[in-house]
Amino acid sequence: MTENIHYISPDYLTIEDVDRIISTGARLELSERACSLIDRCRSYLDEKIKTCTAPLYGITTGFGSLCNITINSDDLGELQRNLVMSHSCGMGAPVDPKIVKLMLFLKAQSLSYGNSGVQRLTVQRLLDFYNLDIIPVVYSQGSLGASGDLAPLANMSLPLLGLGEVYYKGERRPAADVLAETGLEPVKLMSKEGLALLNGTQFMSAHAVTALIEALRLWNAAEMIGAMSVDAFDGRIEPFGESVNAVRRHHGQIEAARAIRTMLAGSELAASPKAHVQDPYSFRCIPQVHGAALDTILNVKHAVENEINSPTDNPTIFPEEDLIVSAGNFHGEPIAMPMDFLAVALTELSNISERRIYKLIAGVRSLPSFLVAKPGLNSGFMILQYAAASAVNRSKGLCWPCSCDSIPSSQGQEDHVSMGANSAVKLLEVCANTRRVLAIELINAAQALEFRRPLRSSAVVEGLFDSFREVVPFVSEDTVMSPLIAAAENFVMTHDFSLK
Repeated sequence: MTENIHYISPDYLTIEDVDRIISTGARLELSERACSLIDRCRSYLDEKIKTCTAPLYGITTGFGSLCNITINSDDLGELQRNLVMSHSCGMGAPVDPKIVKLMLFLKAQSLSYGNSGVQRLTVQRLLDFYNLDIIPVVYSQGSLGASGDLAPLANMSLPLLGLGEVYYKGERRPAADVLAETGLEPVKLMSKEGLALLNGTQFMSAHAVTALIEALRLWNAAEMIGAMSVDAFDGRIEPFGESVNAVRRHHGQIEAARAIRTMLAGSELAASPKAHVQDPYSFRCIPQVHGAALDTILNVKHAVENEINSPTDNPTIFPEEDLIVSAGNFHGEPIAMPMDFLAVALTELSNISERRIYKLIAGVRSLPSFLVAKPGLNSGFMILQYAAASAVNRSKGLCWPCSCDSIPSSQGQEDHVSMGANSAVKLLEVCANTRRVLAIELINAAQALEFRRPLRSSAVVEGLFDSFREVVPFVSEDTVMSPLIAAAENFVMTHDFSLK
């Protein structure tokens, strides 16, 4: 049996590639091409340090506002080690180990282009950590998302030096002990390497990639759950027609309408005569709202894919041009603003979903109040809508764009920062809130669909209904709801909502 290996190379990585690599548990190794690029750049840098009389930022000088202080050649390695230690200022809640593992992957990818000047051993050690599931303890607060994700990347890098803490085999332990146990030697940093490890956007990018993987799944879920709600509410099919959506030209709107049409094809409920002329916007405008969310997701996906396929440390080294440039490729703005926009898009998916929940329990269109046969004695799904509204409100509060703010740092040398790391952290909370609201809509839509019997929905919707009923039952009398919400959320996380 062929071993599942992904070779780190300059080839372009998509979000789908990363998802596949993670989900299949692929082992990471450096390709021959990556090794050649890394070695060439390191050799060039070593020679340049010997021959260049001008100061090289972060290589033969201090950092930030200390850039005018020249460092003795004998101290260049110590300079880099000191940098990692002094910048390890992470605080707050520990980051999910799955995201930290992705940070290791993306940092190795960023260093593999031959523009960073690191030794091959340093990149290999990142891959060793990834492959052995030695996960550094990183904290959620501390990065300004400008000179790269300095604090979290410092905490990520400490264990490479035998410092800090890691998660290993289910335990949080000193990195030095785990290195000794696994036979890995601490890395002895050479010139520029600490800066290469700490400069970069891998904290932001790992969160963004994680959010995008989920956002793409949540969009598919919102479409299929929305289709079930349309039939459960006795909604009209005309707003999803091809012509009326194509005339407006937006790709997302056209795709959202096409998906709903496909999902409801063959539905007895959709084909039944309607007493009402129009549906509320939360049903009628699914193509426009879900479509705008899809367009946003795809735009953010493009920006994040460009980011993870780039060297984002500083200075950037071009051996073929005999050029070392101190610039700003570590600045997080190119993905900070997209992440803030993605939070808005996902919040809108939950916002319109909550409105459909409200309509389904409103006691209209022949559906019982709060979706129980005996309302009054039973409160039914009343408070499910409250829970959804609470989650939506929380997400709305998180939609204030962190990228609109900047607080100068490093004695004014770093006078504009992206705050993209905070955009990244709150984005994942928005993802979770959206998932929970869609789970509640699914509970409501499935319940309402049963009150439409004996009429049936489409094969796609009935297939979703049957799968969902394996984990969440019809509620005939009041019961404890939290376990049902948890089961529904897990279903939304794991079910394949894509159209076959």
